[in-house]
Amino acid sequence: MKLKIILAVVAASFALAGCGGGDDHPPPATSEVPGSASQSVDGFIAYLKELVVAAADMLEPVDTSNVTPPTTETAEPTAVD
Repeated sequence: MKLKIILAVVAASFALAGCGGGDDHPPPATSEVPGSASQSVDGFIAYLKELVVAAADMLEPVDTSNVTPPTTETAEPTAVD
């Protein structure tokens, strides 16, 4: 009986260890706006390009209330492909 309990505890600990993990990938552009979109013009354009590739018009809306599109008076205009 004790062997079954020990095996169950060991199996549960392995299962829990497999579930966790540090996922260092940023969230997809279609789930939230990254901070880089408000920090620089290049970051904003990169975010917009991610939205175009992801076909965001077919997905749920993203809260953009905290986004402030950046501006610059010194940089040359950036071409958007």
